[in-house]
Amino acid sequence: MRIPRVYEPQPLAPGLCIDLGDTTIQHVIRALRLREGDRICLFNGDGHEYPATLTQVDKRSAQATLEPALTPTVESALQIHVGQTLSRGERMDYAVQKATEMGVSRITPLTSERCEVKLKAEREDKRLRHWQQVAISACEQSQRTRVPEIADVSPLLDWIQAVEADLKLVLHHHTARPLQTMEAPGSVALLIGPEGGLTEAEVDAALAAGFEPVAFGPRVMRTETAPVAACAILQYLWGDLG
Repeated sequence: MRIPRVYEPQPLAPGLCIDLGDTTIQHVIRALRLREGDRICLFNGDGHEYPATLTQVDKRSAQATLEPALTPTVESALQIHVGQTLSRGERMDYAVQKATEMGVSRITPLTSERCEVKLKAEREDKRLRHWQQVAISACEQSQRTRVPEIADVSPLLDWIQAVEADLKLVLHHHTARPLQTMEAPGSVALLIGPEGGLTEAEVDAALAAGFEPVAFGPRVMRTETAPVAACAILQYLWGDLG
């Protein structure tokens, strides 16, 4: 039986006996119906994972005793910060999920001139929590030990001025400059436009803020596909997929 791997957002250390959180209990006790003596693997985003044994289980609570920590080599040295313009429905979920699987370190949802999604404060908080959970679930599945941060929604023009990285890229299909001509960075900021694309003024603003225009092939990708393809190429060139 495959040992369930679950995110547990509390301090973890070898030898501790911890009370599992409600989300973990829902998953491993109520859904998977694990019992005392069964094994699980916990991680909290600190870069390690902690094999553990369930030592007490009932309907409303469960405890686990942690074993020595493991540090698998699953995190890329290349730090990728994606500025992802908001999209409707499951498209944003897909972008967050797959970018997480590709090893991004941070995702900032953006609003732009052609962005069709408008979030009021209460709904914005709910969506941010939802996207963070999407990232957590993707980390559980992909064996990652660090969870990318889903930052607060930001206007695109503010983000391009504030973001810091060794290399800043804006996807712009009117350019053909190859990535191979660029010096290998330790960190990348990647700007992804909305379904209708960035306006010329937004592209010009990004270029003025130090972004390099780049195209990933001759075809125009959807907004949820672009970060996945781009991150795969970046990890292949400068990360851990080469």
